[in-house]
Amino acid sequence: MSMKRTNVYADAEDLAIIKEAAARRGISEAEIIRQGIHLAAMANRVWDEPLFSRTYEGPGRTLARDEVRDAVADAVLSEEEGLRPRNAA
Repeated sequence: MSMKRTNVYADAEDLAIIKEAAARRGISEAEIIRQGIHLAAMANRVWDEPLFSRTYEGPGRTLARDEVRDAVADAVLSEEEGLRPRNAA
């Protein structure tokens, strides 16, 4: 991964915590800051497609554990049926 240099302003207390953590972990302060930037980037990323593309039309209330299990089982069975060749038993 190529890196680009940037400058940021940071709270003095945060920098002190980073300095202590870097010494304790035996890594550079810059590495901890890079990790933090990566976490922030991933937390704010907008994906091209939703993580879950399936929807479930529910009753408008929180489902009980058994209802969730049954709905998932029904969906899996339905999907498996769609994947089976027509001449399969």
